[in-house]
Amino acid sequence: MFIAIFSLTVLGGALGLFLGYAARRLKVEGNPLVEEIQAILPGSQCGQCGFPGCAGAARALANGAAPATLCPPGGREVAALLAAKLGVEVNLSEVKNAVPRIAEVQEDLCIGCTKCYKACPTDAIMGAAKQIHAVFREACTACGKCVEVCPTEATRLIPVPVTLQSWYWSKPAMQGTPA
Repeated sequence: MFIAIFSLTVLGGALGLFLGYAARRLKVEGNPLVEEIQAILPGSQCGQCGFPGCAGAARALANGAAPATLCPPGGREVAALLAAKLGVEVNLSEVKNAVPRIAEVQEDLCIGCTKCYKACPTDAIMGAAKQIHAVFREACTACGKCVEVCPTEATRLIPVPVTLQSWYWSKPAMQGTPA
């Protein structure tokens, strides 16, 4: 019994050291600009920009394949930060300053067709055929795909209701700048 425990401990330690060495020796260096851009993006992984998550969008921005105004949930603030980071000019009048939104199913209009359930990329909609559907607020990214496929217009995007968990005190404006 002792020999088996000892041999497995030695084997595990040797393999751990080997993997640690291999991880350091074979490390692939990434583009630090991609990591900085990804830190600026909201991280909701919603896909509204047309890329598969914020990492794909950050790679496209770093390569110059996407405009700095690609993130709808980020609004003007994220577009301005991305333009400053990339050193490009951006017209912020074209960018909507949207508030955070979430999907909602109106129970009186829902017929239980399951089209929204099937279209949701994050499985944020719960329901079954011929049953009223509901939205998991924590999983919803407000991509709007459920709104597009609903035949009765029972789903809609609404602003996130202010609760104790979502409320924040806005930063005061700097002296001499508009609020």
